[in-house]
Formats: sequence, structure tokens, C-alpha cells
Amino acid sequence: MGKRKSTKEDLKRILELLDMEYGRDDKCYLSYEKPYELLFATIMSAQCTDERVNRVTEKLFKKYDSLEAFAKAELKEFERDIHSVGFYHMKAVHIIEAARVLMTEYGGEVPSDIDELTKLPGVGRKTANVVRGHIFGIPSIVVDTHVKRTAFRLGLTDEKDPVRVEFDLMKKLPEDHWTLINLQLISLGRQICHSQKPACEGCFLAGVCKRRL
Repeated sequence: MGKRKSTKEDLKRILELLDMEYGRDDKCYLSYEKPYELLFATIMSAQCTDERVNRVTEKLFKKYDSLEAFAKAELKEFERDIHSVGFYHMKAVHIIEAARVLMTEYGGEVPSDIDELTKLPGVGRKTANVVRGHIFGIPSIVVDTHVKRTAFRLGLTDEKDPVRVEFDLMKKLPEDHWTLINLQLISLGRQICHSQKPACEGCFLAGVCKRRL
């Protein structure tokens, strides 16, 4: 199909319908209590479900109950601790090293600046924006596979690269929807707008969706 873009009127209606369907509450699908816990959980969530990560961190955050404990973790043991999240070797390396950097360079605090966050091992813009949005309340657009897919199908962006999608949506969406859109489009992608077989019939966005499959 051609790249049919959403008009300003379409965009306004899409946001209204998303608000009606999913609400405007700020919520996080990953379980955490401390800022660094969300950072590490998000690193682990790459190509893994939030549910599985939460099952792992339920025990992990009790075993490693401080940032210092993560920084001192033994790699092979830590790999076993997070084995079920997949890509466990690099995730373990990144988390342990990130903990050490936070201890030595940031006084044990998670920075809010995106450039500082993306300097940390294993932290890209997606992870940084999750932390900025949920920990610091900074409006941020998180582009995961669901957001990228649904934003394109709805006609909100022509971009496919996650960083380009992020900046494109930042230009088009009102700032008060930046963090909300992450949660709403993730829910849409999980429940209706599936990768292989989107349930277009009966979708509450059918009237404004450009259906760019």
C-alpha cells in the first residue's frame, strides 16, 4: 500500500481514541523500586518479555540489594541469575559494568541527561528514555518494536529506524503525549496490532488508521 499519512485531524482523533481506550495513567510494566533497578530491568528487557524480566528481577533485586552488590557481582554467577532473559552474557557484562560506572563516576546516582545515560554500557536511547520518563518525569518517547510498528501503520511516521521514529514523533505529537504514547502504542501492539496478523476488524482505531501493512 502507499504511504498514506495521518492528517492533523487524524492525529488529534488517534490521540483521543488512545486516551479513551487506555487512559492517561503513567504506568510501567517493569517492576522496580530504585532508579538503578529500572535501568537494569530495561537492559534485560531487550528481546525479552516484561513478564519474564519481572520474574527474574523478583529474586535478583533481593540477592543484589544495592548498587554496590551489582558492581561486585561475579560474572558467571550473574549470568546464571539472569540466564532466562536471553542474551544473558552481554546483558550481564553491561549491567555489572554500568553499576561500576554509576558507582565511580556518578556517585551511585542514575543521571537524567540522555547523553550521560547513553554513555553507560548497554544503554541506548530506548533504555535511556524509559528511565527519563519513569524516574525523572521527563517527557520521552520510547521506540520499541510495538511503537515502531503501530506508529508506521497508523501513518504517524514514514520512518523505520527507531531513532528517526523517535524524533519524528517528537515533532508531531504534543509533549504531554510523549510518555503516554509509549504505553498506549505498546498496549495496542500487544493486544490488537500484532506483527503478523493485526486484528484490524473491530479495532477502535479502524476509522483513522492508514493500515500501512
